[in-house]
Amino acid sequence: MSWIFGGKKPPPEELAGFPQIQVPQATGGSGGNSGDDDKNKKMQPYSFDSTALERAAKAAKELENSAHAKNALALIQEQEKTKAVQSQEKIKEYEVHLEQLKIDQTRAMGEENRKTLAEQGKQKQQQSQYEDQLARRRYDDQLAQQARMNEDNLRKQEESIKKQESMRLATMEKEAEIRHKHDMLRIEAEMRGRAKVERENKDIINEQLKLKAEEKRKTTLESITTIGSVMGSGLTTFLNNWNMITAAASGITLVVVGYYGAKHGIGLTAKSIEARLGKPSLVRETSRFTVSEALKHPIKSAKMLYRPPEDALKGIILEPSLEAKLRDIAISTRHTKKNKGYFRNILMYGPPGTGKTMFAKSLAKHSGMDYAIMTGGDVAPMGKDGVTAMHKVFDWAHTSGKGVLLFVDEADAFLRKRATEVISEDMRATLNAFLYRTGEQSKKFMLVLASNQPEQFDWAINDRVDEMVEFEIPSYEERERLVRHYFQSYILEPATLKTGRLRVAEFDYGAKCKDIAAKTEGLSGREISKLGVAWQAQAYASEDGILTQEMMDDIVQDSISQHAKKVAWQQGMEGSDTFYRSSKNSLATRILHNALKNSKNESSTSSHSSSPSGPEDNKPNKPSS
Repeated sequence: MSWIFGGKKPPPEELAGFPQIQVPQATGGSGGNSGDDDKNKKMQPYSFDSTALERAAKAAKELENSAHAKNALALIQEQEKTKAVQSQEKIKEYEVHLEQLKIDQTRAMGEENRKTLAEQGKQKQQQSQYEDQLARRRYDDQLAQQARMNEDNLRKQEESIKKQESMRLATMEKEAEIRHKHDMLRIEAEMRGRAKVERENKDIINEQLKLKAEEKRKTTLESITTIGSVMGSGLTTFLNNWNMITAAASGITLVVVGYYGAKHGIGLTAKSIEARLGKPSLVRETSRFTVSEALKHPIKSAKMLYRPPEDALKGIILEPSLEAKLRDIAISTRHTKKNKGYFRNILMYGPPGTGKTMFAKSLAKHSGMDYAIMTGGDVAPMGKDGVTAMHKVFDWAHTSGKGVLLFVDEADAFLRKRATEVISEDMRATLNAFLYRTGEQSKKFMLVLASNQPEQFDWAINDRVDEMVEFEIPSYEERERLVRHYFQSYILEPATLKTGRLRVAEFDYGAKCKDIAAKTEGLSGREISKLGVAWQAQAYASEDGILTQEMMDDIVQDSISQHAKKVAWQQGMEGSDTFYRSSKNSLATRILHNALKNSKNESSTSSHSSSPSGPEDNKPNKPSS
């Protein structure tokens, strides 16, 4: 009830329940000027109303006399306290709001400062970049100016050198001219002096020549007379003595017979030794003992004489069905050698680098035979000597005690069809000699032919083949085994050597080998082996000698691209360079490989169907690869 004594106006909610005191309103004017009256009311000062005080006093007395006056007073006090507390809370909320405004203002100022600093940093960075560009331009201008100055100096030096060289040449020419003149004058003076001396001493010289000629003539006549008298007396004595004639004739006969006998005997002995121990010119490589190899490599030759039999497929990774077939051939060949039976001739055909030569060598070692490798490209350059060289090869093979596995690599180079192919007479004669020496089965040698194009063989060659084995491009399983094998041989084993430089980074070797095997579709075994060599070389060429996955992937990708390009060249596709530059993947390699195989089959079929009929062509054609 502070408003009662304090003279403050109570709020409306506290006056509820109290009698309302009507305050009379000042009236004036007409009803039509209500707007002006309101304006006048606002402008007039407040006027004191005495009746209102009376009414208030009366209401206060009534309130004091009421039974509930104390309760009302207590209630009003509590309301006042509550409102005071609410007022304090509102003040605190207002202060908190002010603090929050200050915080927001500080945050906004900080954000503005940060933006300002960022903008200043950006401007400084742009300024530094611009200054750096200016410095680079100045440096480039200095370099260009220096280059121009160097060019000018070099050009001036070259001009100076040319001038000096021209002056030196002119000086040398002048000196040579002067020297030539002096020499000519000297020679002329010497000739004049010699001629003058000869003219003055002509009589003396002629007299000396006459005396020398007369003395020589007398000496020659005396010698002839003496020799004639001696020979005449000796011949007379010899003819008169019959025993001397008989002894002389016998001695001359013995000398002649001994000379020619020794000559032909030595020749025959040399030919026999050469046939047994020498290596024919057509044989490029052999495991058979030769004198020349024994002298060059005595320890190696001694080890070869006592080498134990090896597994025929040692180090060779092929398809399981092909391995089984080759193992059967190796077993049968070994038992044929032990029982001194007739060897069977084999034709191995397929893409290059699939293991044909490796298996031929392993087959010879496994069977206890000597191998001899010759290539068809060596026959054509021999010309007329090819027949003799071919006979020497087979004569040499027949002298072997162990038996010889004669491996002919690239056999289609000289064993072509005689009816359709254009070959020289020398090559035809050499082919006929080869057919003559291989017409029957042999216990001394085994013939193994290898070719990438077996459809080009003469039919007589096909008739001499007893077994045909196709070597194909390795599949995914074989590629994985090959990658693991060569990774172990070329990378992991050298990396275990403490003295070596090669090291391998830490990664999953098995997963990497599987990934490489999946990427290298279409690659041959030789190309996969070259990957191992390339990895090793790349590791040796690095700074720290560590082989990483990235290095391996780069080499694999490069090898795939090169293989694809080779296949495109073989197929003869137009625009192959552009195509493979944009699509370096195994899919393109597989497409081209299949296209190449199909084109070979088509060409083989067309060649068989279009060939003219002849004595050899009337026979059924051999199936192509």
